[in-house]
Amino acid sequence: MDEKTYAAVTEVCARLAGRLSDDTLSTVREHYAAGEWDLADDTLLLNLAYEVVSITPNERDLIRSFLGDPDNPDLLNVPVIAEVPPPPYRFSPTGPANAPDPTRADILLSTEAPRRGGHSLYRAWRDPFDGAPDGATWVYVLRVAEGADELKAYSGLTARLWTDLREKWPLEVVADGESLTAYQAAALAAARPVRMA
Repeated sequence: MDEKTYAAVTEVCARLAGRLSDDTLSTVREHYAAGEWDLADDTLLLNLAYEVVSITPNERDLIRSFLGDPDNPDLLNVPVIAEVPPPPYRFSPTGPANAPDPTRADILLSTEAPRRGGHSLYRAWRDPFDGAPDGATWVYVLRVAEGADELKAYSGLTARLWTDLREKWPLEVVADGESLTAYQAAALAAARPVRMA
């Protein structure tokens, strides 16, 4: 996969944050990061249709640009909308009293992030509106240096969270100089910085 195609994959994954379910998007990102292109394509297309996630014409063109089969009929099953709706979540800097303790994840992510190009880490509490694909949880946003591989950083960090802590938290990896999606911008605007180790 060439650099332009990989950038399109990364952009589509970022655009679908908050629209596809966390687990599905995580799987898609991990498959692409590992070079499992066909498996990633199938997972993306089938779950867009299954979860009834609509895409814009521009997103459809981006997806078509990196599919192994640009004429994949599964792409036709994905609903198309004129523009992306607002994120179905509200973000805040603190969670409720009964929120899970994120301390262990804070420590692991802040320690590992610099090894993957990360220079600043943030955490926000996410509450869903009606119709959101996932429930309330902590969400992390990691800023990485321009040119860093966002998908590999994501895959490596979420793998460490699971293997070391048996914890799964939504994580958005965003490169300096790139525009944020509405979901990423809302999470970052409400987030508190996590001190880097």
